[in-house]
Amino acid sequence: MSVSILVVDDEADVAELFRQQFRREVRQGTYVLHFASSGEAALGMLGEGVRPQLIVILSDINMPGMDGLTLLGEIKRRWPDLTVMMVTAYGDEERRRMAHDHGAADFIAKPVDFDSLKQQLEQLSSA
Repeated sequence: MSVSILVVDDEADVAELFRQQFRREVRQGTYVLHFASSGEAALGMLGEGVRPQLIVILSDINMPGMDGLTLLGEIKRRWPDLTVMMVTAYGDEERRRMAHDHGAADFIAKPVDFDSLKQQLEQLSSA
């Protein structure tokens, strides 16, 4: 059974990187990748419903317009059961604390360790 991952990042090359890293899993039907280039676009997609079942949102923190922490707060207000992991190139403790305080399940530093991320996703999809 396929499950969905929504990646929210304003950098265009992030989508291609995720497509490359998850090529095998997408081909096997394990995951369906969805991409939004802004917090506003992500909320629009969530409002319309993401299919198949969404298991995680991976959101950058630093984005123009609605930043990732604001997006996280809005997601948790509207869809409190959705799992959100924050991704950022800036790994300071203050951002980590703020992300957890806003309801983030995890904080992932760039460059993303895709082996570790895949293990986390496997645990989410089997739960």
